[in-house]
Amino acid sequence: MIKFGGLAKLGRWDNETAKRAQNVVDQVEAKNIETVRLVFADQHGILRGKTITARMLASAFASGINVPSTLLLKDTSHRTVFDVWNGTGAGVDALVCGASDVLLVPDPTCFYPLPWSPQSAILMCDVIDRSGSDISFASRTVLAKAEAQLHEAGYDAVFGLEVEFQIFQKTDDGLAHNQASMPPAPFGTRNLTQGWQYLTDTRYSETEDILDTLRRHAEAMGLAPRTVEVEMGPSQFEFTFDPSGPMIQADRFVLFRTMVKEVCAQRGLHATFMAKPKLANAAANGWHIHQSLLDIKTGKNVFMPKDTGLTPQASGWIAGLLEHAAASCLLTTPTVNGYKRFTEFQLAPNRITWGTDNRGAMIRALMYPDDTASRIENRVADTTANPYYAFASQILGGLSGITGAKTAPEPSQTPYADTAAQLPDNLSSAIDAFEASQLYKDTLGDGFVQYLAHIKRAEWQRYLMTVSEWEQAEYFNLF
Repeated sequence: MIKFGGLAKLGRWDNETAKRAQNVVDQVEAKNIETVRLVFADQHGILRGKTITARMLASAFASGINVPSTLLLKDTSHRTVFDVWNGTGAGVDALVCGASDVLLVPDPTCFYPLPWSPQSAILMCDVIDRSGSDISFASRTVLAKAEAQLHEAGYDAVFGLEVEFQIFQKTDDGLAHNQASMPPAPFGTRNLTQGWQYLTDTRYSETEDILDTLRRHAEAMGLAPRTVEVEMGPSQFEFTFDPSGPMIQADRFVLFRTMVKEVCAQRGLHATFMAKPKLANAAANGWHIHQSLLDIKTGKNVFMPKDTGLTPQASGWIAGLLEHAAASCLLTTPTVNGYKRFTEFQLAPNRITWGTDNRGAMIRALMYPDDTASRIENRVADTTANPYYAFASQILGGLSGITGAKTAPEPSQTPYADTAAQLPDNLSSAIDAFEASQLYKDTLGDGFVQYLAHIKRAEWQRYLMTVSEWEQAEYFNLF
């Protein structure tokens, strides 16, 4: 059924992948798994999809699963922001016509039995047009395209993950009828720990039960966690993971974020990866993207210097990231809220700089002679980012610096000084910079640029039209 099904006719299966798919079917039967969640990472990096019964899995591998194309057309409130009846001219007309279906193609190499839900498993999918064509703005397609360009230039990337988030106790589950809005009302919460005791062991002890559970689940899923840390703020934590290729890390990121939220919810807790929660004394959540390059022919890390200077590849990569930093912010900092994290002297960047082991700089260089782990750390991203888009931005920006023979400027010792160019300070400015970027038009296409800008402008407009607490306090009594 799998080898000669509809997906095979579309060129999506060969003998080897068909064998892997059959192996997954056999695993499901052997493990007594009852349901399989066929999911894909949408434009926000949120997993969406359908749950099928185990007996339907072979059919899903053979023919795929239909889902509405509108899942690719929603903003963060889950509103469809494209006109699916009349077309939009925003690079997606062929897709949106009549809210038609797209096709989920299960990836047999990305099968994850769920330790917190032993009767179920997740199977990651690619999303394609029903004709068999790739959808240019689908998350995995975007990253695969960037990786292919890097590979063609003779390099493979190695990325590392540091993921910050908070876990709170729920005081209000948000289930009242008037709270079922779009988006829904935020949960009422209180802290799990008092916090502001960075890497303090007693704080770890207080939360060891939930952190051990999350770590065990991450290990059981093969996500390769390395460290579990008490972070800066109250109820804030960080997990780091083994370095690996970009696609593997992007999958790990969305699976980890999903696992944390689901497991915490089962325990009456709320986990949030929001960049800067509006809670008293809460710390911001950053996501530091560690990255290095390997020469395909030799396997050597081309960022590892022979002396105290930068290698040509490291210099070019840094120069490219700096040159396209403003345009890339929409891919690394994609929400209204994320730009409120760019604050002086708070270990998050607000200017386009790089420095040697400097946590205030946007790019922190960690490159030393004979250190095979030599790398750079881009500190601009936050944990609301779609990791597929964010990694693509790093690859395409850095690669442009290498192929253009660019050279990094001198490192900054004062990353918050006003002598350096400023990062966008709001989502609208980030959209403008992204739309003006020739790099993304050339590498990912005009359609992708129009598509993402349209979605994020819808989010920005809703934000502008919402009456804020500041406005109420400023004007309600005065006038």
